[in-house]
This record gives sequence, C-alpha cells and structure tokens, in this order.
Amino acid sequence: MSRFFTQGDSSSESSSSDEEELYSEDEGVQKSEEESSEEEEASEEEASSSSDEGGKSGVSKFLRDVASSDESEDEDKVTVVKSAKDKRLEELEGVVKVIDNASKIGDWSTIATEFDKLNRQVMKITASEKAPKVFVKTISDLEDLMNEAIAKQKVSTKKMNATNARGLNAMKQKIKRNNKDYTTEIEMYREDKLDYMISEEEEEVVPVEKTKKPKVSYVEGIDAGDDEGFSTVGRGGKTLQYTPESILKHLRSIVESRGKKNTDRAEQIRIMEKLLEVADTPYRTIRVLLTIIATRFDLTTGSTATFMAQENWKSAEHEFGRLLETLETNRNLVVVENAEEWDDDERPPQPAAGEKLKVPGSVVSVVERLDDELTRSLQHIDPHTAEYIERLQDEQALYTGILRALLYVENLKRDDKLGQSDDAANRVVMRRLEHVYFKPAQVVHILEENAWKAIPSQLDSSITPRANDADIDSLVQTLSTYLFKHSADIIRARAYLCQVYYFALHDHYYKARDMLLMSHLQENIANFPINTQILFNRTLVQVGLCAFRANLVYESQNTLQEICGSGRQKELLAQGVMIQRYSQVTPEQERLERQRQLPFHMHINLELLECVYLTCSMLLEIPLLAQTGSSPDIKKRIISKTYRRLLEFHERQIFTGPPENTRDHVMQASRALAAGEWKKSAELINSIKIWELMAEPEKIKDMLSAQIQEEGLRTYLFTYAPFYDTLAVGTLASMFELSERKVAAVVSKMISHEELAAALDQVNSAIIFRKGVELSRLQSLALTLSDKASGLIEANERTLEQRTQGTANAFERQGGQGGRGGRGGRGRGGGQRGDRGGSRTRGGQQFGGGALGGAIKA
Repeated sequence: MSRFFTQGDSSSESSSSDEEELYSEDEGVQKSEEESSEEEEASEEEASSSSDEGGKSGVSKFLRDVASSDESEDEDKVTVVKSAKDKRLEELEGVVKVIDNASKIGDWSTIATEFDKLNRQVMKITASEKAPKVFVKTISDLEDLMNEAIAKQKVSTKKMNATNARGLNAMKQKIKRNNKDYTTEIEMYREDKLDYMISEEEEEVVPVEKTKKPKVSYVEGIDAGDDEGFSTVGRGGKTLQYTPESILKHLRSIVESRGKKNTDRAEQIRIMEKLLEVADTPYRTIRVLLTIIATRFDLTTGSTATFMAQENWKSAEHEFGRLLETLETNRNLVVVENAEEWDDDERPPQPAAGEKLKVPGSVVSVVERLDDELTRSLQHIDPHTAEYIERLQDEQALYTGILRALLYVENLKRDDKLGQSDDAANRVVMRRLEHVYFKPAQVVHILEENAWKAIPSQLDSSITPRANDADIDSLVQTLSTYLFKHSADIIRARAYLCQVYYFALHDHYYKARDMLLMSHLQENIANFPINTQILFNRTLVQVGLCAFRANLVYESQNTLQEICGSGRQKELLAQGVMIQRYSQVTPEQERLERQRQLPFHMHINLELLECVYLTCSMLLEIPLLAQTGSSPDIKKRIISKTYRRLLEFHERQIFTGPPENTRDHVMQASRALAAGEWKKSAELINSIKIWELMAEPEKIKDMLSAQIQEEGLRTYLFTYAPFYDTLAVGTLASMFELSERKVAAVVSKMISHEELAAALDQVNSAIIFRKGVELSRLQSLALTLSDKASGLIEANERTLEQRTQGTANAFERQGGQGGRGGRGGRGRGGGQRGDRGGSRTRGGQQFGGGALGGAIKA
C-alpha cells in the first residue's frame, strides 16, 4: 500500500487519471471551503502543510500535489465575498426555482412543502426590508395557478391523485391566508407584470435617489381651513394648497394618472373631497363631482374586489344627487357626452349670452353604473342574512336617482339646440321599468311615492307625470309604450316582456297571453342576447303560473312544459349555476354565467314552480293513462316525459314511505287518483305547504279539490267503461260528491270529444255504453301501420315546409309544367306522363310526391 502511494508521489505518470480526477475533486471542495477565510490565513496554512509533507503518509502527499496544482490554477481567479442578504436571496431564488418546476408538472405536494420553506426565508428578509419582488411574483402566480387547477378539477372527469389533492387543499388555505398581507404588492404586480419586474432590475443596477416624502410642517399665514395651521409640503418644500384657481390643474393631473400603475386612488379621492370644499363656482363643482364619482367606480376596476363597497357606493350616490341638484339649479350648465374638453386650466370657460355651457360627461352612464354595482353586490351577499336586507334598502335611493336622472334627460331633450337623441332617455326609462316590473303594485306604489317626495316639487315628468303616480298599471303601460315607440329592437323587446310579466304577475292572464303571442318573440328569441332570453323565460314561467291561478290547467302545463320539462330551471331562469359532470364549461364561461345571475329578491320560487307543473301534469296524465290502458287501439301519446319518468321511478320502489317533499306528495296523489281514491289524492295535494306562498291559498286548494274530483270521474269512466252496460248518473254523483248536472256535463263533453263510446239517456238519467268490436291481430297491426304512415306524411310535410320556408303557392305550376313528379304525379314537362297518372284540372293542388304524395291527395 505504501509502495503504491510512494510511486504516486514521484513525478511519474503511471497513476490512473480517473483516480486523480476523483481525489482532485474532493480536495477542490475542501479548498473552496478554506478559501472563504482571509488570504493571509490561507497562505499560512499552505506553508504549514508544505512543511509537514515529509511527516505525512503517502496518501496525503499524493492529494497535496493535485491540490497544489488546483490552487495554482485558482490564483488568477477573484474571490467573491457575499453578504448575508445576498445569500438569503440566492436561497430564496433556489426555492422559487423548485416551485416553478413543480408547477409545470402539477406537483402540489412539493409546492406545499417548498411554500412553507419560502415563507420562512421571506420572514428573515422582511424583518429589515420589504418583500422581494420575486417572492411577490411567485405567490401571485401560485394563486392564479391554484384557481385554474380548482376550476379544471370541477369540470374534469379525471380525478387528481390523493397526494396532489391533499397538497392542493393545503395550498388553498395557505395562499388565502398568506396573500392577505401582500395585497398591495400583488395588485401592483398584476397591473403591469413586465414593468414591475423590470423596475426591480433597474433598482439593482442604478442607484435611485431617495425621494423626499411630503412632510407636515407648520406654515404661518395658512387659513383656518387646514387643521390648526398645518399643511402638506411636497417636493422642493412647496406647500400644497387647494384653492379654487388650482382645481382644474389638480383634476387634470388626476385624470391623466387614471389607469397608470401605482396610482393611489384613495388619496386622489381625499384630494378631490378637499377640492369640492373649496369649489366656488357651479362649473368647478360639477367638474369635481364628475371626476370623483368616476374615481370611486375605479376603486373596484382591476382590483380583487368583486363589487363596490357599500360606503363607497353610498358616497357616489350622494355625490350623484348633489350633481343633479347643481345642474337643476344652474340651467345654463349641461352635462352631455358630445361636449368638447376645456384645455385652459388657468381660467374657466365663459358661455356666450343666451347659450348653455356644455360639460363633458354622462349622467346616464353614472346612474347605470350605480345600478350595476348595487346588483353585483346583491349577487355576492348571502340572501339569508341581515346584510342583504340592509343592502336592499339602498334600492329606494337608487330608484330616486333614476327618476331624477330621467327628469334631467327630459329637460335636455326639450332644448333643440343641444341635439340630444332618444338613446339616453330610452336607457333611463328601461332601468326604471326593470326596477318595477317584477314587484307587486303595492310595493311599486310605495317606491314611487317616496321617490317623488325626495324630488323638488317644481320638477315634473312629461312621460310619467307626478299626478299619475297612484296608478301603477298605467305607469308600466306608459313606460313600455314609450320604449316601444322610441327604442330599437332589443330594448323594445325587453320592454314588451316586462309589460307581459307585470300583467301575468297581477292575474291578467288573457291580456298577457295575447300580448306574448302577438309579439312573435318565441320565434326569434334565440337571436337576442342571453339576458333578454332569461327575461323571456321568466315571463313564460310567470304566464304559466298565472294560468294555474286562473284554473286553466291545460294552458298552465303547456306553458311551463318548455322550461320545467328540460330539468334546467335554475340555469334558464338565471337563479343558479348547474355544473354538470361531463359538461365542457370553461372557467371564463362559468364566470360569465355567474355574472348573469339575478339577485335573490327577483327569484321565482323553483319549488312552487315544480309543484304547479307536476300537479298540472298529474291532472292531465292520469286520465290519459287510464284511457290508453283500457283502449289499446288508441294512439299512445305522452304529455309530460318528466312526469312519466318520475311516476315510473316511484312505482318501481319496493317500499314507499310517507311523503317528505313536494314531489313525493304529487306522486302518491297520482297513484291514489289512478286507483279511484280521489279524496286521498285531494288530501295529499292540499297538504303541500308550498301553496301558502301563493295569494289566496284556500282558493287554490278549493280549485284543486274540484279539479281532482272531475279528473277522478274521468279516470273512473275510462278505467271501468268496458265492464258496464249502463250506469246511473246519480251513482257517479254520489261516488264523487258532484251534482248530477256536473256529472252529465263531464260525460257529455267526453262523448262529444269521442273519448267515451257511450250515449247519455237524459230521460232515465243514465249512461248507456256501446261495446266496441275487439280487434284481431291483423287489424291491430294495420292500425299501427296506418299510424306510422301518417306520422311519416306529417314529417314529410314539415320538411317541405322548412325548405320552402312557408312560401305560398310553392308547388303550383302553370299548365302542369316543370317540377318533379312521382309515379302517381306529373313529371318533368307535365305532358303525357302526367296524363297517364290521371288528368287534373288547372288551379288544383299541383303537388306530386310519389306514394306519400298520393296518400296526401287521397
């Protein structure tokens, strides 16, 4: 062993190059640690090690020669001494790199572990200075990545593995708790990511001079308007004084800074509040109010807040009221959208004699934004809390602002020199109508009365005069008629639907039905925006409920079929988002869907809607099932597939307990009615508690009981008619507790509609049943074939009508010329081939179509 290393100590090159590299690398690591000390100590250690070479073993001598050659190579390199701060930043960047790599592969377990390490390192750095920008970038990107992963997980069919799921859930809580402390920095980063990171690099390279922050100092001669003689001193020691003459300069600087990063909007609002106090002319007051309202709306733009804070909203509403009051007092000043900007900040503009001074701005846009912000806040507040009720009280102030804005817009329209279009008035009237149409008349009356009280008595409306505020029906009629005359397609359609909704809500069924049918909106509603489609669905549902209250069961079921039969009532009425398991809904689509949701106080009760729909379906389906069951030759038809599916599921259950919800009550009532137990069925239907939510619930229950008695009689006759030859009317009257007159009317109606093969003997007050001929197997098949052929003919006619788009006389040909014919019709030319199929006179139906065409002609 010693001989081997003795040879390695000589200058011979017999040792293995691999072993030299291995030992040199180990020694290099050791030397790199030693080089962190001072150069003098290193030289002393080298001298001492060289003097001790003779007394050491061959291994040390061998490694020493290799290490000394490395040291000679490193003598030319410069040793970099790093501070503790730089080392911490390097460690931080190392952790960030690990997190970035884990993010690329979705390894949330590693991300959760490294995130804790990242926070521990940042705590050491932030103890003496602010958080590094690379840390802000990392936590912001992690939050976005987490939200995206959660959204994908909701719509994805592939589940995340257990380890990653635990890591994602842990990160959800950690990020939410951690990012609260860095909200300002994250917002600055998200506003402009590139500039945010570039500014960090510039700060590292170029030393930035420290800017002097405004300090508070005592300045003599300052008015008592400042707090005890103190004022804000800016750069250069100049005092920032707010005077009437400097208002326009301050406003211009504020407007120019809008949209820029690192803009403190709250500070701008405080400055404008001071400017509002020193404003001495109406023009300056109006300019400040328009700017401060817009800045308050900017507080929610681009921030993490989903809706405007209540105190900011109330401040904006108060300032909007002050703006309208100023404009009403000073008629020579008008706020219009097409006004030119005033560039001279030194002096305000002076209007010419007899002319009005135009100020750029929009009163209508402000009131629309106030309305939207209130709606957005109501969407996000839990409706079952007192906070929702408190927030809903602001609707009265908003409605007053809408009405007052309408009065101002009407005043602008009276002046022909301003050239105002109908668009502004249409938008305000539409907003007013949308706050009225879904409310009961009593509530609207209180809303109108309080709004007119808050408006000065000298102001009045030409569209809806103050004297007519008591008649709510005429108010809705007037607003809708105005929009129908002066507005475009979308607003006109929405106004029409609002009026139909109001009539249906107040039990004017026939008026609402006729208006809805005359509008023909059901034919092209798919071409309208989604918000208008939602309003159409709500109107359709309200018309169906109105028909039910009017004891029109068939009309109610037929109207509600389209909405309730789909099983997507929540989505169609914008009362909730239904995330289906296999639906391909992107997070952006889901976000837009949530934005379209209606506030809770505008909802239609879905449980009541389902109860009405199922009850109407029961009253129609049970007699139909009895009729098809007793007469197999009758064509089977289904009125409600949803009801049939629920009924079949209920019948398949082995054990049926007492009814627990609305659906169970209706299903058990259906079985009782089919069995002839109409009293039990009526008790089950009347015991549903949801009827108490309707107006006059006792009247509804009595109406349902009478309907169940009548349908029970029809079901009994359909079921047991084959077993009777004659049946006394009095017997049926006693069984169903109906008058003989009513029983005779029901039976006569069934006979006239050919639902019952019988005759009514009025002398003996009895029903004489006619026995039908039992069909053979061949006859049953022939009837089935006939039904299918007739269905095929109907489908053929519908297809032809769609292709010709309902063109009148599309198949008439002069003299039988042209067109294609089948075997039995005329072909091309309509000559001899047409004669072979039989001569036809001119002016008749010139439609061939093969066998189906012949069937139609027959």
